[in-house]
Parts: sequence; structure tokens; C-alpha cells
Amino acid sequence: MAKAENNNGITVADALQAEDARYEAQIEDDFEALDALLGKDLVYFHSSTVQDTKASFMESLRSGKVVYHSMERSGTKVRIFGNVAIITGKAVFEVTTRGKDKTLNLLFHSVWAKRDSRLEFVSWQATLLPA
Repeated sequence: MAKAENNNGITVADALQAEDARYEAQIEDDFEALDALLGKDLVYFHSSTVQDTKASFMESLRSGKVVYHSMERSGTKVRIFGNVAIITGKAVFEVTTRGKDKTLNLLFHSVWAKRDSRLEFVSWQATLLPA
């Protein structure tokens, strides 16, 4: 007998709304909002090949080592696997890293998991596009 469909999974709209909230929190230095969005087991691979945990990522933002000025994505696709959403696409981020302003043209994937009735950002991987 087939199982009833789980209607408690993530929707495309949920995933995109969560991703938008994360972008806004990063740009606005809203550390309280960002802390609530990030999963405690976050794995964040920057396009520079630096790998962060939730703690190290939050510290890089709080310290000003990395400052996000704008984050725009395009060509976004969302795939849903029950309680997991994988967002892929292109992005252009305007950032200051260690005092240097940069424009990052990226390919990315972002992973969100629904836990305890809320979405948590659990993984990011970005690759620089050739200039």
C-alpha cells in the first residue's frame, strides 16, 4: 500500500522566501535573523575555497572581515525532495573581503532543510564564473 503524500514538506515558495530572508539578513547585518535561519550544522563553501561552519561564518560577518553589500540571483531553479530544497542558479554579489571590494559572479547551490516546522539553511557552495 502506498504511503499518503507528506504535505508538510518544503514548497518552492518557502525555499525562495527563506533564501530571500537570508540575503536580506546578510546585507543588513541582522545577526539575530541570520542566526535563526542558519542550521547548527551549516557547511558553507565560499567561491574562494574557504569553508565555514555556522560559528565561523557568523564570526566573519560580525567582525566585518566579510561584508555583503548586495546579493542578486538569476536563472534560479528549485528542486524539492520532501523536507529538503536545493536552489541552484547564478548570482552576483558585491562584497568587501578583508578591506577589498569585489564583485563576485557565481554559480551556486543552496540547501534548505525543514526541521521542527521551520526552514534551516544547511549548505552553500559557490564557484566563480570566468571573467
